Amino acid sequence: MHDSYEIAVLIPCYNESLTIGEVVTNFRRALPTARIYVYDNNSRDETAMRAALAGATVFRERRQGKGNVVRRMFADIDADIYLMADGDGTYAPEDAEDLINTLITERADMVVGTRRDVKIDAGRQGHAFGNMLFNRLYRSIFGKDFTDIFSGYRAFSRRFVKSFPAVSNGFEIETEMSVHASRLKLPVCEIELDYGRRPEGSHSKLSTFGDGGRILWMFAMLMKETRPFAFFGILSAGLMCLGIGFSLPVFYEFFTTGLVQRMPTWILAVTTIGMSFGMFMAGLILDSVARSRVEQLRLRYLAIPGAFGFARPSFTFSEQAPTTEQAPAAANQKAA
Repeated sequence: MHDSYEIAVLIPCYNESLTIGEVVTNFRRALPTARIYVYDNNSRDETAMRAALAGATVFRERRQGKGNVVRRMFADIDADIYLMADGDGTYAPEDAEDLINTLITERADMVVGTRRDVKIDAGRQGHAFGNMLFNRLYRSIFGKDFTDIFSGYRAFSRRFVKSFPAVSNGFEIETEMSVHASRLKLPVCEIELDYGRRPEGSHSKLSTFGDGGRILWMFAMLMKETRPFAFFGILSAGLMCLGIGFSLPVFYEFFTTGLVQRMPTWILAVTTIGMSFGMFMAGLILDSVARSRVEQLRLRYLAIPGAFGFARPSFTFSEQAPTTEQAPAAANQKAA
């Protein structure tokens, strides 16, 4: 089904010498016509050499972080279909065909391979709990399009890749991809796939608290950019409650004694309530700006030719239409 499309397999890597050779070999076997690219992110082991020996085209990205690597990959490579996977061997190359076929048949812009046994490989309960917490938080803020926003096994259309304004630096890049799709209401799909375990001696690059904090910060920034009215509305409500809390003792004192002796508290209450109104107005204004940005992003997305265009109908005529010179003669013959 996908033989007529140009496919690029993109594998970001950092210190994956134990697994990258086998990963590249298996992807070459699963997708014989695809081009395989490995982007080495300053590995201190033999990742780049083993990937090249296995038949991959190897590039280096010196800015540390998966987000920087993905941004570079999406900018450098031209293809009809992109398949992104990790180099640690936890994703099965044999499932690549299912991802690509789903992308084509569903005419989607992104297909996410959700991880069936992610809790087993996560090892530490902190990773499993964080994965569940952030997925629920995502669905409550940005929509219910995805159930596994951290999966690194994805297939993309060219439209998605070339319209994706990647700004993340690290592992929060998958969250940004999901928000981009939800924001523009792009056609997306999920298919559940097996998730393997790392081999002995291979270690995860994730930090439970460090990466969790960066992902949480990314959630806040993306909410500010995509849903500013909700973001500043929450801040406005918090400041309003705080201001009312400061003002209640002052009002009580005034109504019982007729005096306002807690002048600093009253000034603080008035200032806090004023900031609350300011946050509310900022949310209203930025909401209009965000809508305009979504329209511009949507137009940019539509300007990129899609790889899955509908076939144009072809018509077959039994007789050739008369030329301009033949038309009068044909008309005279019919009149005679």
